[in-house]
Amino acid sequence: MRLEQCHNFHDFRKLALTRLPGPIFNYIDGGADDEASLRRNSASFERCDLVPNVLRGVQDIDLSVKVMGQRLAVPFYCSPTALQRLFHHRGERAVAAAAAKHGTLFGVSSLGTVSLEELRKTHDTPQVYQFYFHRDRGLNRAMMQRAKEAGVETMMLTVDSITGGNRERDLRTGFSIPFKLTLGGMTQFAIKPMWGINYVAHERFKLPQLEEHLDMSGGAMSIGRYFTEMLDPSMNWDDVAEMVQIWNGPFCLKGIMSPDDARKAVEIGCAGIVLSNHGGRQLDGSRAAFDQLAEIVDAVGDRIDVMMDGGIQRGTHIIKALALGAKAVGIGRYYLYALAAAGEAGVERALALLRAEVERGMKLMGCKSVNELSRDNLRFRSS
Repeated sequence: MRLEQCHNFHDFRKLALTRLPGPIFNYIDGGADDEASLRRNSASFERCDLVPNVLRGVQDIDLSVKVMGQRLAVPFYCSPTALQRLFHHRGERAVAAAAAKHGTLFGVSSLGTVSLEELRKTHDTPQVYQFYFHRDRGLNRAMMQRAKEAGVETMMLTVDSITGGNRERDLRTGFSIPFKLTLGGMTQFAIKPMWGINYVAHERFKLPQLEEHLDMSGGAMSIGRYFTEMLDPSMNWDDVAEMVQIWNGPFCLKGIMSPDDARKAVEIGCAGIVLSNHGGRQLDGSRAAFDQLAEIVDAVGDRIDVMMDGGIQRGTHIIKALALGAKAVGIGRYYLYALAAAGEAGVERALALLRAEVERGMKLMGCKSVNELSRDNLRFRSS
């Protein structure tokens, strides 16, 4: 399969499978425990039917949305994801460039492999900096100050990852940073030699957001140990409220799933929340974000920007989320498969295809803008 033969999420996934060694593909592809939440994320959209209107004069479609004070040309964005250098040597540079070409938001992860300063200087399109809450409160403040000095406008704190999820695919292959592969994992790298050639031929792997705070050489801490030893499970609402005040700008919480937590996010002054179960990678059995969306929009949607991610594979999935009240929708695996398949060209094609699907769907729904979508356009089946 070649890039030009990729027409949807599933095609990019198949092409990524041919390019990546098994342990790395499974790091993208897998979830926690039995992966029930991973499967449910996409399945949640299937019991929701679209109800189109016709004869509405939809020659021109406006896909733009405003999220946390920033205008996006399309109602979806590239969620922050870690370790992108492992999937393609261009990593975040490729994703940021493709997002900029489509006028949408790109998230820089604290576990990213390109510095937030470089990405902020290179692209003036909307960006958020995603980070985790550490036991070292000074480190939290230092990371926020660094983001402020880099010109980042919006901070995104991930709140569903105070410890790492039980990702058994990674345990079976020995996937970690640095690699501690099992025999089976090493065999998977051996049968995909081009990945290794590209990996050693380009700049070394690094985590520039953390390199001053985390030793990744020799007996370095793995990503799993980072989650279990450096992150703070005692984090509470008072801690986050303090961070919101220190930042003194748009602040977003990623990983909200209950109406009560959504209300608390409003109370402490957050500008946005992302409904998310971390792609099914943390708490297996967690409800899908799409299934929680209506309840949370009803609770706080008039006071805070509500977004969601998880399971997005089609433009119609995005339309359903928008019709329920989401301001925008995040994609993760979708663009990571495309990145692995063909770098920047892959991500750009993936975003273009997704935009075309959303625009086509809007026309067929009889809606000229996102604001015209409503719950009148949806019906839910009981099974």
